[in-house]
Amino acid sequence: MAKKEMEVVKGLDLQRYMGRWYEIASFPSRFQPKSGVDTRATYALQEDGTVHVLNETWTDGKRGFIEGTAYKADPGSDEAKLKVKFYVPPFLPIIPVVGDYWVLHLDADYQYAIVGQPSRKYLWILSRQSHMDEEIYNQLVQTAQEEGYDVSKLHKTPQSDTPPEEEGPKDTKGIWWIKSILGK
Repeated sequence: MAKKEMEVVKGLDLQRYMGRWYEIASFPSRFQPKSGVDTRATYALQEDGTVHVLNETWTDGKRGFIEGTAYKADPGSDEAKLKVKFYVPPFLPIIPVVGDYWVLHLDADYQYAIVGQPSRKYLWILSRQSHMDEEIYNQLVQTAQEEGYDVSKLHKTPQSDTPPEEEGPKDTKGIWWIKSILGK
């Protein structure tokens, strides 16, 4: 049976979407260390209409991060279908990696979101706060399931009661990235 076409947010106010989002849960991926905590993304609108993306996670007290750019997949569409581009490895950025970033659900106050992509291999539940009410979380999981995601693969991301506000010590060697590729 073919999966239904995903519904994507229409009329995304990109300016309101900017700022910090905490990862509440996600599908494990080779792009993120398995032992990462306090994972978050910070978005900033640039003058050319693209979005600066900063993804951060902490492993063993050290901050791993990668920076990239997001842009509308189809500038003429009002659908929240974006592309994200990162250069890897982060310590020697030479290879562009482009992926889909589709906003599948967003509350009216822009406080929580579901982000995925058409193959349904990746899924993120994001929130403006580092913790989310369990009832809201369960509703978002249900919405993701209705979009055809295997929500049994969702993994809750550990978030501190007081998440780091500063950048903290950096993993300057990009070791986290290498470990994540190797599945560590």
